[in-house]
Amino acid sequence: MSNLLNNGVVEVATLTPTSIKIGNPKYNVDKMLELINKVNEENSKGERQTRVVVYPELCITGYTCGDLFNNSALLDSAKNELKRFIEESNNEFNPIIFVGMPIRQDNQLFNCAVAIHKGKILGVIPKTFIPNYGIYYELRYFKPSHYRLSDVIEMYGDIVPFTPNLLIEDKQSGAIVSAEICEDVWCPIPPSSYHCLHGANIIVNLSASNETIGKTSYREDLIKIHSAQSMCGYIYASATSDESTTDTVFSGHCVIAENGYIVAETKFTENVDISYGEIDIEKCINDRAVSSSYMGIQDRQEYKHIYLKTFEPNSNEFKSNRMLSLLPFVPHDIDNRSQEILNLQATGLAVRLRKIHCDKVVIGISGGLDSTLALIVAVEAFKINSYDMKGIIAITMPGFGTTSRTLDNSKDLMKALNVTSHEISIKNACIQHYNDIGHDINSHDITYENVQARERTQILMDTANKYNAIVVGTGDLSELALGWCTYNGDQMSMYGVNSSIPKTLVRSIVYSYAKKQDNEVKTTLFDICDTPISPELLPPNPDGTIAQKTEDSIGSYNIHDFILYYMLRYGFGPKKIYDLYTNSLSLMAKNNGNSEGNVDKEIILKDMKTFYRRFFTQQFKRSCMPDGVKVGSVSLSPRGDWRMPSDSSAEIWLDELEEIR
Repeated sequence: MSNLLNNGVVEVATLTPTSIKIGNPKYNVDKMLELINKVNEENSKGERQTRVVVYPELCITGYTCGDLFNNSALLDSAKNELKRFIEESNNEFNPIIFVGMPIRQDNQLFNCAVAIHKGKILGVIPKTFIPNYGIYYELRYFKPSHYRLSDVIEMYGDIVPFTPNLLIEDKQSGAIVSAEICEDVWCPIPPSSYHCLHGANIIVNLSASNETIGKTSYREDLIKIHSAQSMCGYIYASATSDESTTDTVFSGHCVIAENGYIVAETKFTENVDISYGEIDIEKCINDRAVSSSYMGIQDRQEYKHIYLKTFEPNSNEFKSNRMLSLLPFVPHDIDNRSQEILNLQATGLAVRLRKIHCDKVVIGISGGLDSTLALIVAVEAFKINSYDMKGIIAITMPGFGTTSRTLDNSKDLMKALNVTSHEISIKNACIQHYNDIGHDINSHDITYENVQARERTQILMDTANKYNAIVVGTGDLSELALGWCTYNGDQMSMYGVNSSIPKTLVRSIVYSYAKKQDNEVKTTLFDICDTPISPELLPPNPDGTIAQKTEDSIGSYNIHDFILYYMLRYGFGPKKIYDLYTNSLSLMAKNNGNSEGNVDKEIILKDMKTFYRRFFTQQFKRSCMPDGVKVGSVSLSPRGDWRMPSDSSAEIWLDELEEIR
């Protein structure tokens, strides 16, 4: 399996005992020990590498003790049982542990989270915001954190921090952890917002949140949005359904979120006591560094910073169970999103046409995916502007590699969409040009191919001049990244509608669009989606089928788009991307019945080397790319998202790939 541990991935868990006794710390700690000892055992065997675990709010006593919180017997028992928990959970493979309990200090009672590691209390975090409305009346017992008189507390002979402003940094994993308690996250400015601004990348929340109709989804949204705003991992552990049902029901709702996405979740219907999840803190760190507004307003506070090392793993292989989508650019709800994407593309073109007082466009139609999507976008743009569809001048330009399949699809599509269509062969013009420059027509080299690409561009540009139109570019984001286009050929246009749409998404959009069309258009679009990706610049096979297949030359677009997404969106290096891809591919193989989950890593490495080599050497083509709107989170526009010298070196990226074995 992939060694993700050394690449910013931290395994965490929520621990919620499904059985508790209200007001019985001994029983509750017994149940808590069962869970932490299971985690310790799995860590020691190398089955897991759980670095942070979180129990619910007031888990040692139970949250619903009511006026029993004012009784010394309960408080003394809780303190004694905490000591037993610390001693009996002590293990060299301990994660950082957060437990909840009431603690007396400064003549007051506080609702606290206690941070523990390897038999030691790291600190005590008192709750900041105390709810006292509706069913909650915590102020009857507890005081908010700012009522404390000191920033330290004596616990079993040790003096430890007593503050909500506590950062615990694990030098082994890179996790910097801070805590807040239940109500804290529901407030306008949660304590965790300050924790994150001061360096925390993982927030734990010990909670006791009751259930009402719709509250679960509201809570999910709250945690997702807060983790996105704070660009952090968030671990939320709520009280079990075994709490008192005198007036309310609790659910044991646990959520592990990462920068706006839920990576693991349990609800009371599942009756799960341990929920594991993985948080990629490198995502959070890189996103913060890129965002110029993240640290825009600095309200500095005093923090206690504790450093430790959780444990050395017993295995070098982190058996990650988190399977990422192998098509990160393709939304899971593509049928709903495709129309939104088309609207963005079409609006960009429609506005450009209105601004320049132009009602005609010229598009080269090859029968492939990119030109098909560009034509669809043009049709949608003309609908927005209420332009005559005959103002879309679509030209198919068969050459030496054109097959009957793609030519027929081009003609059928232009006819079905009711646009102006032309067929102009480039063969004679290219033969003349080969003769002019002294190139052997039987030498099927780069010159042979690029002459055809530039001839097509010349036809499109000159036609645009003739009709006072603009040329709409068809090239996509993946081709721009790889430089898989001819400089001053298909690389150039007057407006590139696909410039931020990667190849894997192009196919999905066209397919989704096709499903909504009449039979004539639908049949053509489905066949285009099934056609191998090819520039069709080399002669076809003897049977008339496509001989030149792009992915045979440059590798899989699935791999290239995966690299492109994680390189540009999150700033990951080659090793991290390789681990993410191979791990997800292996898990998918297992899910499909391959018990070993084997993947061909040599092919993946070969394609990755191709990507990085071409990405760096082909920047000059992107430095002068046409205008085109940004649609997703990744773009290569030199005027917007990506500024890179054309003579940069790819050496360290390629060297990093060489180290993978």
